[in-house]
Amino acid sequence: MLRNSILFAIAWLALASGCARLPVTGITSLKPATLSELQGYLLNHKADVDLFRLRGPFDVATHKDHELRLSTTERIDADLYLSAPAEKAPLVILLHGDDSSKEDHAYQALHLATWGMHSLAVQLPKDGPWVGNGRTLARMVTFIHRQPEIIDSRIDVNKIILVGHSFGGAAVAIALAEGAPAAGGILLDPAGVGKDMPAFLRKIDKPVMLLGADERYSPVRDRRIFYEYIRSGIAEVSIRDASHEDAQFPLEPAPQEPGTDPATEELQITFVSALTSAAFSLAHTGNVDFAWTSFSDAIKDGKFFDVLKK
Repeated sequence: MLRNSILFAIAWLALASGCARLPVTGITSLKPATLSELQGYLLNHKADVDLFRLRGPFDVATHKDHELRLSTTERIDADLYLSAPAEKAPLVILLHGDDSSKEDHAYQALHLATWGMHSLAVQLPKDGPWVGNGRTLARMVTFIHRQPEIIDSRIDVNKIILVGHSFGGAAVAIALAEGAPAAGGILLDPAGVGKDMPAFLRKIDKPVMLLGADERYSPVRDRRIFYEYIRSGIAEVSIRDASHEDAQFPLEPAPQEPGTDPATEELQITFVSALTSAAFSLAHTGNVDFAWTSFSDAIKDGKFFDVLKK
């Protein structure tokens, strides 16, 4: 009990002193011995998304350009981030959007792994076709579910979470609709990919969290259809002042096109903290309720808005 109280106090002291880019102080100052200990601590304290702004307590082994061989003819390039605990742990698979790459989600994947969730940032054709990418993702998840050792023997195949940005969010939804054996999905400011999208969305029977940008500044094609057509188990929030690009988190800031709003580090950190809370919630509780509770102060303060849940 004393150890947990000290851990909580140190984490919040670091928050109060101000956070740098994915800060490494705070909860890392007193490491939980196991993933189970961290899970128990988080589930038995007030859920707050701001805690996940901090770098998590676990070391991470990074393997760039890890090749997944789904068959003799189909291979997928991915960057793998393995969390240190010896126990079986969730796997979060992240898919980029249009004209983007796995590198655009590098910090998100790394951050998730510090919180005890192995992460895989995958590279699929960056100009689609996105229905095809969704079906490829479903095949990949099925393959990992059957043979987790192709990544690591510590993968908990019952706790695979899919994350996608923009058209990659549509691909994640399609993978879930096609029966990918995942525990749920997280859509980062998703965009629809055509007239068949509602039919896919109606088939989804896994919990989904949608984390949107601020549509006043950064509208995305058909984002509203995801909440409209997924029948149940979906929650949605928007992050005030965030752009579509803020839902990514590259290791190096991308050069900005003239006349566009640059993604801001603060809003990128807000997205990654919300993503981490949602992934933890889906992996360890099987629904979005923990994450939803963790958003309560941000919703009250107006940082998260356009709040929907069914």
